[in-house]
Amino acid sequence: MTRMRLAPFIAGRYLFAKKSHNVINIISAISAIGMAIGTAALIIILSVYNGFDSLIKSMMSNVEPDLLITPSTGKVFLQEGETYDWIYDQPSVKSMCCVLQEQVFISYDGKQGLARAKGVDWVYEDESTLKDCIIDGEFKLKKGDIPLAAVGAGLAREMDINPRFLSPIEIYFPSRTRNISLSNPASAIESINVWPSGIFSVSSEVDKDMMILPIRKMQDLLEYGNEVSGVEIRLDEGTDAKELKRIQKEIARQLGPDYKVKDRFQQNESLYKMMRYEKAAIYMILIFIIIIIAFNIFGSLSMLIIEKQTDIETLRSLGATERLIKRIFILEGWMISLSGLAAGLVAGIGFSLLQQWLGFIKMPGHFVVQAYPVILSWSDVLLTTIGVAVVGYLIALIPAHSFNRQSR
Repeated sequence: MTRMRLAPFIAGRYLFAKKSHNVINIISAISAIGMAIGTAALIIILSVYNGFDSLIKSMMSNVEPDLLITPSTGKVFLQEGETYDWIYDQPSVKSMCCVLQEQVFISYDGKQGLARAKGVDWVYEDESTLKDCIIDGEFKLKKGDIPLAAVGAGLAREMDINPRFLSPIEIYFPSRTRNISLSNPASAIESINVWPSGIFSVSSEVDKDMMILPIRKMQDLLEYGNEVSGVEIRLDEGTDAKELKRIQKEIARQLGPDYKVKDRFQQNESLYKMMRYEKAAIYMILIFIIIIIAFNIFGSLSMLIIEKQTDIETLRSLGATERLIKRIFILEGWMISLSGLAAGLVAGIGFSLLQQWLGFIKMPGHFVVQAYPVILSWSDVLLTTIGVAVVGYLIALIPAHSFNRQSR
């Protein structure tokens, strides 16, 4: 038997052989079980995080377009030029609509507050998936000549807005053209009335202050003609990132430096960055917990080295080098980690796939999904495998190095 095979062979015999002290077996078993639980927990938690991450992005897509055109300076611009004809001609473009958004003051049934009012055109009303997020009423922005508005759930709760009531939402904004009169300050305030048609729920960040209304009413309130604050472009479902980037770059090239063309990540960069950092933080915290669990291996391996002093002397007399003996104990400690890792991978992957396919663990209360969303990512599995394997190997090195120093 070659030296390369000898070390794993002896390490395997030591791992499964009966020890003179049962406590070594118990500590080794606890270490393996702990590593299995830690590995499974890491995979399951990352998979649940992936599920919620995908859910949030899917819900945000109901209010955020694939691409958004805004002016580099100022608040509004006119949608003019051949660029917009070019956008319409692209096969992957599903829709393009104009929006006018501003922070406004609102009043409803005696209550006042601030809101983010977003005026949209008929294309938005027809094509937007926001209608899938309506939890009360309906997504409708016009009934005959009566202007309607859809309101975020957080704003509706704060203002007690009810789409079944006949009370209008009064929207106010300082006039851009009239000066403030000390004798009649109200004359410098523009106002419009819209009636609530439905309440939507996307995310707490959106729901807390968002309301959707016809763009013509927003233009009247802000005293604009055909100016808009942005042009939203939605692509066909399944359009790949390469095609999106191609369209984004071409629009930016044609419009020039006076305009910004942002994809969904750039529109809400702070949110998506925070989500990435949160996932990295979760991974590091759980790896740290696994490191603490892995220190049980240090204890069991140290005790085994003490117990096997006679075997070590026998190996030396047979010509075994210190490097070979050290490798035997490193491999045994690593085998304990790897056995826990293997069991944890099976448990974690199995649980995640069952929840992903069957959804047997349900969400409490009323939520947009019935079961906890889970998406197993094989890159997470690979990252977990590498992380736990490296931790196990490094922990096994410590008692082996201590043995090496003592032998000298």
